[in-house]
Amino acid sequence: MSESPPTAPVCYRHTSRETWVRCTRCERPICPDCMREASVGHQCPECVAEGRRTQRSARTAFGGGVAGREGYVTKALIGLNILVALIGVALSGAQALIGNGLFTSAGQLQAIGGVVGPSVQISEFGPVYPGIDNGGVYRLVTAMFIHYGLLHLLLNMWAIWVLGRNLEAVLGPVRFLALYLLAGLGGNVAAYLLSPGSLSAGASTAVFGLFAAYFIVLRRLRMDTSSVVGVLVVNLVLTFAVPRISWEGHVGGLIAGGLVGLVLAYAPRPHRTLIQAAGCGALLLVLLALTVLRMLTH
Repeated sequence: MSESPPTAPVCYRHTSRETWVRCTRCERPICPDCMREASVGHQCPECVAEGRRTQRSARTAFGGGVAGREGYVTKALIGLNILVALIGVALSGAQALIGNGLFTSAGQLQAIGGVVGPSVQISEFGPVYPGIDNGGVYRLVTAMFIHYGLLHLLLNMWAIWVLGRNLEAVLGPVRFLALYLLAGLGGNVAAYLLSPGSLSAGASTAVFGLFAAYFIVLRRLRMDTSSVVGVLVVNLVLTFAVPRISWEGHVGGLIAGGLVGLVLAYAPRPHRTLIQAAGCGALLLVLLALTVLRMLTH
């Protein structure tokens, strides 16, 4: 009496399909539709998904994730600046995009929320918008998103686009955003401390911080820095040579961005994220303390 041939196993996901192939991890039978190529043999969908969950995500030399390569934060910052400019146009009319005067370029929006400096009144009988000493501390943040006209906006957005994509790719979205905001805040605090009676605004405080951080990142990666040094020197010369440019804000942003860049680039790998967060937090506390001290001694 002859023995019956062995019965072929069936796919664990498709029980109507016979197969002799098994997953190399769990050894369950899998049909061609369920096979996923692996370094050795094939795996089932569940084992592939489990492997992805347990696999450590790729990190840059500074702890940033791969999401930074998409430049989401850079694009969002540019979009926010453009949105604020459009709001300025809605409040002030088309003249908000031309000229270089304070209120011919940003209108009411400058007075309401964007100027580092004293209290502001648009017209003789209009409302008085409080300066930093009178409670408008929010201006230290909002000022970095408001510009004096179309040319001012375009130049800063171009710089953010060029520098931001490269920095966000190596630092990651969160670290890059912290760098941008701290640099912008540092520049505005410097303008407030050194020239409290002047009116200044724009993303250039943050941009100068990005320049400093980019130089430090390139040095850390042992890459050529000549191009960024040349551009930075030209911008510094213009800062001091052109009237009505806030050199205090530019230099303050440069220093703040450089400090953040040093922390992010040279934090030792053990406990790297903790050290980077502590360094950024310490700088934020120093800037807040300087602001409060200036307000109390005014």
